[in-house]
Amino acid sequence: MITTLAAFITLQVGQSCCGTMAEFLSDPAFMAMHLTPLRINYQPKEGKNVSLPIAGGKPMTGFYVGPKEGAHSAIIMVHEFWGLNDHIKKTAEMLHDQTGYAVLALDMYDGQVASTREDAGKFMSAVKNDRGDAIVRAAVAGLKSGALGFRPQTIGTIGYCFGGGWSFKTAVQGGKNINACVMYYGMPDMAPTALAAVKAPVLFVHPTKDRWITAKVAQDFKVAMGKLKKSVEVLHYDADHAFANPSNPQYDAKNANDALAKTLAFYKKHLK
Repeated sequence: MITTLAAFITLQVGQSCCGTMAEFLSDPAFMAMHLTPLRINYQPKEGKNVSLPIAGGKPMTGFYVGPKEGAHSAIIMVHEFWGLNDHIKKTAEMLHDQTGYAVLALDMYDGQVASTREDAGKFMSAVKNDRGDAIVRAAVAGLKSGALGFRPQTIGTIGYCFGGGWSFKTAVQGGKNINACVMYYGMPDMAPTALAAVKAPVLFVHPTKDRWITAKVAQDFKVAMGKLKKSVEVLHYDADHAFANPSNPQYDAKNANDALAKTLAFYKKHLK
């Protein structure tokens, strides 16, 4: 089944989202290391499903948790390989509880949630750059305009795996409207125009055992950002890809908790 999927993806990747994780989908090892998510039936405490308009296209959808009283910031969250599932919704509410910020978790798969790695690969490979860019722009614009009932003074981003790349691309598309960007083991867009567009400081969470987001990827990104005098900090962990994903049966709680603590400190420094 993985061989068949790889053949399908090889035909599709060139038409989809370069600069994210899609280029690895033809690697059976990458597919195999994404273990079936642990099942949960999460009932959101405060969050709700929302949509925002996209001119000339179907609306973007997501999961939104409003801010606590006195909070002035929002986080745009982008899901990993499996889509906007219950684990991501739970993580969105956890991040809200930890910070008080509003959190908008985007649905890059337009309503599709995977329960098998084959479906996840298909959904991920089908995300086109134009559609993805439109989704993240709509999220930034919707927050800035107060369309969800709250107008944040500052906005941060966060994403995991596939979403790590899209967290960075949100900072690219959002420009000066994004004030902090966190990437968990995602592929940065190294195009000079993309790097130049980013105004936010970046925190890059890198597992040293990751065979795809390698030490060279992290170092090349740090050097490229440095040449443009962009702020980037790389956190290295003795861990594997997806170590911070709580739906992963091999979830690494110790390193994940440390990365979360440093993420929260990063937000506290750069957001209001």
